[in-house]
Amino acid sequence: MKYFKRPLLLLMVALLLLNCKKEGDGTREIHLQGLQQTVEVIRDEAGINHIYAQNQHDLFFAQGYCAAKDRLFQFEIWRRQATGTVAEILGERELQRDIGTRLFKFRGDMNAEMQYYHPDGIEILTAYTDGVNAYIEEVLQHPEALPIPFKALDILPQKWTPEVIISRHQGLLGNSTEELAIGRAVAKLGVDKVKEYTWFHPKEPLLELDTAIDGRLLQAPILALYNAYRKPLTFEPSDIVPEYRVASNEQQEVGTTWETREMEKDQIFLGSNNWVTAPSRSENGHAYMANDPHRRLAIPSLRYWVHLSAPGWNVIGGGEPEIPGVSIGHNEYGAWGLTVFETDGEDLYVYDLNPDNLLEYNYQGDWEAMKTLQEVVKVKNQGDETVTLRYTRHGPVTYIDSVNHKAYAVRCAWMEPGGAPYLASLRMDQAKSWEEFREACNYSHIPGENMIWADTEGNIGWQAVGIAPIRRNFSGLVPVPGDGRYEWDGYLPIVQKPSSFNPSEGFIATANQNVTPDEYTEWDAIGYTWADPYRGMRIDEVLGSNKKLSIEDMKALQTDYHSIPARTLVPLLLSLDFEDATVANARNQLVDWDHRLHKNSVAAGIYVAWEKELVNRLLEYVPDPGAEELLDNLQMARLMQWLLQPNLKFGSAAKRDAYLAGTFESAVLGLSQRLGENIASWKYGQAAYKHVQIKHPLGEVVNSELQAKLNTELKPRGGNQHTPGSTGSADSQLYGATFKIIADVNDWDRTIGTNPPGQSGDPESPFYKNLYDGWAEEEYVPIYFSRSKIDSVAQNRQILVPKEP
Repeated sequence: MKYFKRPLLLLMVALLLLNCKKEGDGTREIHLQGLQQTVEVIRDEAGINHIYAQNQHDLFFAQGYCAAKDRLFQFEIWRRQATGTVAEILGERELQRDIGTRLFKFRGDMNAEMQYYHPDGIEILTAYTDGVNAYIEEVLQHPEALPIPFKALDILPQKWTPEVIISRHQGLLGNSTEELAIGRAVAKLGVDKVKEYTWFHPKEPLLELDTAIDGRLLQAPILALYNAYRKPLTFEPSDIVPEYRVASNEQQEVGTTWETREMEKDQIFLGSNNWVTAPSRSENGHAYMANDPHRRLAIPSLRYWVHLSAPGWNVIGGGEPEIPGVSIGHNEYGAWGLTVFETDGEDLYVYDLNPDNLLEYNYQGDWEAMKTLQEVVKVKNQGDETVTLRYTRHGPVTYIDSVNHKAYAVRCAWMEPGGAPYLASLRMDQAKSWEEFREACNYSHIPGENMIWADTEGNIGWQAVGIAPIRRNFSGLVPVPGDGRYEWDGYLPIVQKPSSFNPSEGFIATANQNVTPDEYTEWDAIGYTWADPYRGMRIDEVLGSNKKLSIEDMKALQTDYHSIPARTLVPLLLSLDFEDATVANARNQLVDWDHRLHKNSVAAGIYVAWEKELVNRLLEYVPDPGAEELLDNLQMARLMQWLLQPNLKFGSAAKRDAYLAGTFESAVLGLSQRLGENIASWKYGQAAYKHVQIKHPLGEVVNSELQAKLNTELKPRGGNQHTPGSTGSADSQLYGATFKIIADVNDWDRTIGTNPPGQSGDPESPFYKNLYDGWAEEEYVPIYFSRSKIDSVAQNRQILVPKEP
């Protein structure tokens, strides 16, 4: 039976207003069961909801209600991923995901879990889910008014519980996949080869596999359940009802292998930037906080702006819409932001099994029984599946090799109480000083982050957060036996992780690079793999200059496309001669270039093509059997080291120069074939080269009419993964900064930001794509904090009124 029919427009309007009462132009009264007092919600020109409540319960009830109203389809997909019920709507192909989700589900005491995030955590999380459910109940009464994705899939939203909020499924969790890959590479190529191609720092890790581990067995699908649980959700045409389904002749072909590899590299080297500047660094004598966290571009976006105001609360900023509170933003006292700080919270354990009972594993010389649970998974178009979940003392068992009597389990620090991503931000939202903010940071287990702070007193600070296992006798970068010889020595208290307060430089900046001070001592809890340093170097360069900075300078730095690798490598190329006229002409385009990867720059287009060739063709010039599988993780910092010290890899400067010249010639040939012979047409930002288009999860499996409604238009872009304005290594930008904020700490109404494509996830909303064009042109919108300013840009008002049971 189909849930939906095409209603008449007037009927839809009537249904939407059924529970609403007009109070005047742009004001609507909505009666909701579960509220205690009246709540006012003002929506501004950007689509941000400013929620004014008279008590804490109603504040978070209203946040849940408004967020669900804006992002209902996103909420339903989140709920299904969190509860392991995706196969119920997408069938058998998602069964492994659901098993993985349930295998890694938090199963501790829920009251203690909710209280961890905030002293009033039970009330806050329960009020939030009640608000979500209030909107779901409202819309279930009139399913014709649901957003189009529900109709295309022929599904209805379902109710939430607090367990959905505390799910870990969406977090930046750990490195098990990397750990297994390194282990496989070590087994095949040896420790020295892996260290040669991988940029480990600030110290050398132990990579030797324990003799108890047979490296050949690591090739099995050991992390299949873990990866299924973590992978992005995709849809197929068969999921869509025929009325909305893409025609077979409209389906786009899958991208090339090279493009897929570039996209995977972008995912490995996710980037984010943040910084705080002291009053002494600015034109107006104010402190600033800027943050542009980089994640996968999505529609609707990953993050969601909201302003929460009630007694004890007055905070504005962004967070994941399905989570109460604000994870990046400001209150009356200070502003804060985040980037990823390398923290290894996972380990892959390998066990010897009892040949007579494969559910027993060796631990300290004795056979220890696995714990087991059974779950029933509903699968579309087939019967229910009963699955058995197994656990060792270290964690979920992802694979049992019954032939070789081995089992593999993942130990996860984030399975500890308090491991739900970003929820500890609730404590940060109420911080009044650096001391209170740092205390709140002590509860932030996941993900590992660089938290920065700037306050109205002119203070700036940095605290690394994230639950950090202490490993005394192993690195955590390769699988280890689970027999008891490789155990964690507890967790490092978060406030003992690196930090800084009011440094003499007058600024603090992080960009996922290693920022651990040399004098730091707790190295057993610090990771070994970090982002390339070039974004951070460029930010330090600008902030560390003698110039007094303005908010315009902050905007320019968030969108800065200056490439330090280009600035370093191009001079090496300019000293070389080329006989081919086209190649020589292309090289001459770089002579007076400013090393900015601007979308309108021909020089940028030439350089980026060359930079890619430097990585993709390396082994043609320095053959190294087996090393090709390590190239996908080759960082620019390692390649630059080889180029600037040619004897390390090439043996001589002459061989290095032959590599530089040969790769440049092949890059130019590739551009000629791709963009034509006219060099003037080789501008970097264009549809055939660097571009962006943000697509809805259903954006390629519905018909062309609906695609146009769901997806954004294609726009030219600049930058790459090494510029502060990071747009990734792939030609089609899949990762980068959507959410942005720049806060003037002593004048909150001068705060600016963005969040493309828009605040709403409903294609019929005026706030669905309204921020996309401006973002593509590096524009920002005002983020007002004072009531008078908010009133001046109000687009509509909702009055939420308690409804009698």
